[in-house]
Amino acid sequence: MKLLFLGSPGVGKGTYAQVMTKALNIPHISTGDLLRNETQKDTKLSKEIEETMNQGGLVSDKILLQLIKTRIKEEDCENGFILDGFPRTKNQAEELGKLTGITHVLNFKANDEVIIERLSGRIICKNCKTIFHKTGNKPKIENTCDKCGSELHQREDDKPESVKKRLKIYKEKTEPLITHYNDKGLLVEITINKPISEIREKVILEIKSYLEGKTDKIGEIK
Repeated sequence: MKLLFLGSPGVGKGTYAQVMTKALNIPHISTGDLLRNETQKDTKLSKEIEETMNQGGLVSDKILLQLIKTRIKEEDCENGFILDGFPRTKNQAEELGKLTGITHVLNFKANDEVIIERLSGRIICKNCKTIFHKTGNKPKIENTCDKCGSELHQREDDKPESVKKRLKIYKEKTEPLITHYNDKGLLVEITINKPISEIREKVILEIKSYLEGKTDKIGEIK
């Protein structure tokens, strides 16, 4: 079972991946984690990745595919995996298809207003990077991190207007990718507007039912 999780910024696909990796007993492979782990090594590749990231550039498809190829050969991927963060374009999807076959593509969705509220309310500790929320997960003391006592701030790209732009760009760039997997009969859409904490078990049951072939669609989980 080789799963690919898609979803816009703020939709929570990383959280869903963490939930399903435990439920299905297969590893969650995040390209962000792969890159961070690689930069901890003392290799020519790690230095190349670190230099690119420090300059604000995008790591090449070739490097990402190389990291994914190495990772999926590890023993814990024998029964499958959940891939998160790659591919982001149709070209990347085609290159990934040459590397490994994906069995299911889950496209997580939420209403734009839900995503904007989630991201625009997010505040982060300047020191330890712990995430809080202005309404959903408030710090005990206003504008102060519960863990280390440092000041909290909001990232520029989490402000409402920036979030709207990020959503627009995501939809424009990923539409060909969604069409690509839909045409192959691999894609299912899942709409989750409620916090995962409220419907965790429903999410697990619905996705398991789909993967086991008991249903051919999921739709909105309420």
